[in-house]
Order: sequence, then C-alpha cells, then structure tokens
Amino acid sequence: MEAGITCVATGPGSANPIGGQFAVIKTYGRRIDDMIIRTPASIKFALGENPKMCYGNKNQMPETRMATAAVIRDSLRKAKKYNDDKIKAKETAGTDEPSDEPDYDMKSEALLPLINGEIKAHIHAHRADDIFTAIRLSKEFDLKYTLVHCTEGHLIAEELAEENAHAIVGPIICDRSKPEMKNLELKNAKILSEAGILFALTTDHPVAPIQYLPYCAALTVKAGLDMYEAFKALTINPAKILNIDDFVGSLEAGKHADMVLYSDNPLNILSNAEIVIIDGKIVKN
Repeated sequence: MEAGITCVATGPGSANPIGGQFAVIKTYGRRIDDMIIRTPASIKFALGENPKMCYGNKNQMPETRMATAAVIRDSLRKAKKYNDDKIKAKETAGTDEPSDEPDYDMKSEALLPLINGEIKAHIHAHRADDIFTAIRLSKEFDLKYTLVHCTEGHLIAEELAEENAHAIVGPIICDRSKPEMKNLELKNAKILSEAGILFALTTDHPVAPIQYLPYCAALTVKAGLDMYEAFKALTINPAKILNIDDFVGSLEAGKHADMVLYSDNPLNILSNAEIVIIDGKIVKN
C-alpha cells in the first residue's frame, strides 16, 4: 500500500504440482476477511524445476517434468469424475436410478470452480516446453488458464497469440537463478505486447518486494515496451486476467474508488506515492 499497490493476488508457491487456491485482496485493512475481493480467484499449478527440485530431493514422485504433468492430469481427472458423479446424483435424486453422492473429497472439491469454468488455472511455467504442456493440459480439461512467469514467451509469442493465451510476466528484478531461466529477457513484455497477448507484470513477491512493481514496469519500458502498455500491465490487464475488472483496474463509475497520486511519473524511480485511496478512504497522505 505504501508504494501505491492497492490490490494483489496472493496464494501458495510453486513447490507442488498443485499448490492450492489464490485470493485477491486489498492491501489495507485490519482484518483479512474484510480485505478479500474474490476467493477463490484461481488455482495454482507448477511445472518445471520447482516441483522437480522439491520432490527429487526426497526421492518422491514427481522427480521429472513428465511425472509433474502426470500428477496434475490424474488430479484433474479425479476432480472431473467427482464433479460428474455429484451432478449425476443430483439429477437422479428421487428417481429409480441410484443417486448416491460420492464421498466428500476435499482436494477434488477445491478444484470444482476450476473444472466448472468459474476461475482460472494459474500455471507456473518458465520454459517454452513447460508453457506448451500447460496449454495442452488446459485444453484437455477445457480449463481457463493464465501462464505465470512465461519467461520464454518471447520465443513462442506467435504460438501464444494463436492460442489467445494470457500471461503474468516476471519477476524482472532478479537473476537467472535456475537453468530454465537462461532466456530471461527484459524485452519479453514488449514482444508479448506486440503479439497482442494480454499480459500483466508481477514481482513474484517476495522474490522482489511488491513495492518495486512500478520499477519493474519502468525496466520493460526501457526495453522497448510502450509506456501506456506498461501502465495497463499494472492496472486493467491484471484485473481482466483475474476477472475482477468490474471492480478495479481503471477509474470508472461503479468501480471501487482505488486511486494513487504520485509526485511524478509512477515509473520514475524518484517518484513517491503521495496519496493512496482504497475503497474511497485515504489510507496514506
């Protein structure tokens, strides 16, 4: 909030193939229950090195990329069958057909909003092959999805545009900490933008603290991204990706009154968020 970030999507990390549910919250308040805009907002999945490293060190599945995809596919198939069985039980209730409800399954239950198209899958993927795996899995189960990190998106921007993929790009203020990030490029956002791909920017907090988000946008502009597109990647684009653009993301009648007054261009590293307003209330002055 101090830096002018009024709303964030937050949730589990990327150690597990399926991490759990994300929530969208305001960054000011005394009680988290009152700060929530939407929950669940998405389901976090992870491909690539993170699950491999986490479970490989324990000599447990999934130790490979293939196994990670298999774990995700198996869980989605179970959730789909669980959903189908619940629907069938409801439809056959009161008839001569058997109508037993399936035993309650907390893991499958958590995936139902995703299976039913109410929320998206947010899929951690850096490398191009992992990105394509994310797309294949999403198409197999008819999931709405967003590619998180999308580090090698600039290498396959044409294919992503054909798929009408959405992306959350970042972190940008970081090093190439893993082999799968060897093609990290500041021009990634520029190339995705020019391909017509809806994208937002992330610091991947706490990899880079969230207050440095405007500086990440500034670096993408330095690398060639149009400044207006960079502002959209901090405001309306993430709101659209999270399906909360009816509430936040732009200044329009009927939306939440979240506004920030900066001392200069927000992308100027010397600029400060002088006044921050969340839900019509001045929270920093």
